[in-house]
Amino acid sequence: MVIVAPEPKAEFQPVGEQRVVLRGVSWEAYLQILDALPQSRGSRLTYDNEVLEITVPLEDHEFSVRLIECFLRTLVELMRMRIKTIGSTTMNYPQLKKGAEPDSAYYIQNQSLVKGRNVDFSQDPPPDLVVEVDITHTDIAKNQFYSRIGVPEFWRFDGKIWRIYQLQEGVYVEVEVSPTFPQVPKEQLYAFLKQAKEDEIEAVQSLRTWWHSQEKG
Repeated sequence: MVIVAPEPKAEFQPVGEQRVVLRGVSWEAYLQILDALPQSRGSRLTYDNEVLEITVPLEDHEFSVRLIECFLRTLVELMRMRIKTIGSTTMNYPQLKKGAEPDSAYYIQNQSLVKGRNVDFSQDPPPDLVVEVDITHTDIAKNQFYSRIGVPEFWRFDGKIWRIYQLQEGVYVEVEVSPTFPQVPKEQLYAFLKQAKEDEIEAVQSLRTWWHSQEKG
């Protein structure tokens, strides 16, 4: 029996994100708001069944997002995988009344299906991996949100804890090892983040050294 992973509760911290939540927003109104906003903006929108959350990431948030992406892309290179990064591209699913601009989204297993062109979310599969950093509370139940869209793997980081969710029978189950990177224990991300706060280049080199030692072993 699959046990559904509960929504993690973000600890209150004074920095991370600023959020505005609007309720009772129709899908049409959400699209109008989306169209009215400039493409080049710092805010990110998440729409879930008449709830619209507008998030403005602050420094701690963006710092964590960039370091996690550096970690992930280094692993992709070391493992000789292929990747298509779509960042915070707007992912709209009108039939589900859901729309998201995640912190980071990636095609890895399905990279060959979308390489060399723009993704069409009405026809293409969802990203293989989505990453969200939520240091402060979010009103969107993101586990339910991304599982409903069908994202196979979802990473969440609250500034302290990294949680990995795998889609099983339509719901997320928390797992200890990433299905995409099964050879990499969680401790490596924590070690990477700790070192990268002081020196990102040294953190990448340490990750490379660790990986090559595993290959030799």
